[in-house]
Amino acid sequence: MEKGKKLAVLVGCNYPNTPNELHGCHNDVRASLDVLVRRFGFDLANVQLLTDEDGSSVMPTGANIMKALDQMVDKAEPGDILFFQYSGHGTLINSSNSFKKEEAIVPCDFNLITSEDFRHLVNRLPKGTSFIILSDSCHSGGLIDKEKEQIGPSRSSNTEADIPTMQKPKFIPFQSIIQHLSSLTNINTPDIGTHLLEIFGPVASLMFRLPRPNPDLEPDFSTKPVKPDEGILLSGCQTDETSADVQIMENGGKACGAFSNAVQMVLKENSEPLSNKQLVTMARKILKMQGFKQHPCLYCSDYNADAIFLCQAENGST
Repeated sequence: MEKGKKLAVLVGCNYPNTPNELHGCHNDVRASLDVLVRRFGFDLANVQLLTDEDGSSVMPTGANIMKALDQMVDKAEPGDILFFQYSGHGTLINSSNSFKKEEAIVPCDFNLITSEDFRHLVNRLPKGTSFIILSDSCHSGGLIDKEKEQIGPSRSSNTEADIPTMQKPKFIPFQSIIQHLSSLTNINTPDIGTHLLEIFGPVASLMFRLPRPNPDLEPDFSTKPVKPDEGILLSGCQTDETSADVQIMENGGKACGAFSNAVQMVLKENSEPLSNKQLVTMARKILKMQGFKQHPCLYCSDYNADAIFLCQAENGST
């Protein structure tokens, strides 16, 4: 049933010895590495692991993460499966070129990777290549720009549940990011693009480097999907929610991301193949039972919603 290569980039950012320190992100991606190899048949040689711990050969900076993702997409051929897992802080940013807030992940050096960057990666995929993104970060819903919502915002409330103790949101406020970047640039402006371009230049997000089209004169073909694509996003929460970094007793008290742990629990309890929709639905139920107020989401084409998680079918979507 399966064919092609399986490639993965796994990124865990704990931000050690900083005010933004988390504790479970390295554990999240190492647990995923084990499952990818044992259950899904990934070759270790085709998996890149980036963590911000002492002794890491490649730190998860914005440039290094994008380099790893670019290399993975460049290698992709029809029938391949690409997987990217990110565990770390997320944020919502105010772009001077947009009236709406945009989703972004926060690498260890604060060189943000935005929803537009992920859209560009998906647009570059050869036909018949699946690209699954699992983001255990705050405000991760919609992280692939313009991807179709399959399991989205929930208005349900867990107010009756006992909220787990010792949890930290995987979120850095926009203003805190501006303050940090301003301390590096010595520029007094709330425009995040100015700071990121000043510090990171050509390796800053495409959101700030590409000229913005005039919507009255020309469409933005660079980021607008014109048909169903092969991007699949499993987000740890809705755009307006935070994801938790916790210690869970069922996990032996080991630090982890609540969503990453829920996914691991679902896979452990279900040896049969699961669709992307089934996996997210089951993870939602686990988080609700555990008392978390985050709602994992799924964004992808109708075809990929029912496709088997991390498995490539014989016939791709049309």
